Amino acid sequence: MNQLLNKTRGDKVIWTLVVILALMSLLVVYSSTGSLAYKMYKGNTEVYLFKQVAFISIGIMLIYFFHMVNYTIYSKVSQVLFWLVIPLLLYTLFFGVKLNEGSRWIRLPIINLTFQTSDLAKLALFMYISRLLSKKQDTIKDFRKGFVPVIVPVAVTCALIAPANLSTALLVGATSMLLLFIGRVSGKHLVLTGLVAMIPVVMLVLAAVYQHSNGNGIKSKSENRSRLTARVSTWVNRVETFMYGGAGEDNDDNYQVNQAKIAIAKGGLMGLGPGNSEQRNFLPHPYSDFIYAIIIEEYGIVGGAVVMFVYLIFLFRSIQLFRKCPYAFGAFLALALSFTLVIQAMANMAVNVNLFPVTGVTLPLVSMGGSSFLFTCIAIGIILSVSRYVEKNANDGEEEPVNVEAANG
Repeated sequence: MNQLLNKTRGDKVIWTLVVILALMSLLVVYSSTGSLAYKMYKGNTEVYLFKQVAFISIGIMLIYFFHMVNYTIYSKVSQVLFWLVIPLLLYTLFFGVKLNEGSRWIRLPIINLTFQTSDLAKLALFMYISRLLSKKQDTIKDFRKGFVPVIVPVAVTCALIAPANLSTALLVGATSMLLLFIGRVSGKHLVLTGLVAMIPVVMLVLAAVYQHSNGNGIKSKSENRSRLTARVSTWVNRVETFMYGGAGEDNDDNYQVNQAKIAIAKGGLMGLGPGNSEQRNFLPHPYSDFIYAIIIEEYGIVGGAVVMFVYLIFLFRSIQLFRKCPYAFGAFLALALSFTLVIQAMANMAVNVNLFPVTGVTLPLVSMGGSSFLFTCIAIGIILSVSRYVEKNANDGEEEPVNVEAANG
């Protein structure tokens, strides 16, 4: 064990934050799945706890393995991985496992496990555009030579993710725009892209307004509707629920939001205490999408603020890493992966406190384990790989500020 710890490198603060979130995950997942485990496994309430311990153990191993890999290798890997992800997303869209009228997963043969392809797509995309940004700094202001080669992969990835998972597509798009802005892409090109991207969002809002004013929402669960039509109906209903409060308790999204509000109200300032959640028995998905509401119910607003603060420290340390990394690829890669994790966390929290329409995004490293949990661990491992290189440079006395003009990778 000591030998393993001696080989562990990278930002110690980020390692500490990972441990804090993992411990919080164990506590809250165990609490939020107690009733479900009792019903599903005839009184054995520890089943999901043991599963989460297994996921965390595998996740820590993934972080350790990927942090030991020289981060420049990810630049080469991205060239292959990104182009493999595109047909994978297409396959998922048409032949993936269908759940809630959307295809987000594919089932792996032999082991019979499912994983969400958008998680792999995010990782591949951010590695790929980090490489492109580092390579094209000399021509990045040029529309044809600099902007188009960078924005096309983002647009294609978001377009393939959106039909089944609009919230993830929006988060990927927002993270990409932030990264392009930091990568010195022309402001007028970004503004134009933002205006184009806002068109479908505005159309959704207008559709929700029209649906509410006419009282003729497409809320039926007809089996004859196409997947895309069903998903559009779901998006419109969610926006309508967020804007107007939905159609009472019969509306699934309205029910979830109301139960989350009750959980937060019961938590108050200091919470009901670990394991004392009452709304876990009523709140759908208290161990994933709405786990933040359970955190506030059990640990109060103070506990919720601590969790938010942990993610903000994580972002701050990643920004410091960006400033210290001497090569553009590593700097962009660390920043992109940290942005996507923190933005996802903030989106999950916003949904739980009703500041954002209901989505399917989880709370990174806290929600119950799945493919999203493991890909989050891989992303953190890559960030720590960059940190390990910066740390080595600092120890060798070669540290210098990031040079975004340099082409690396």
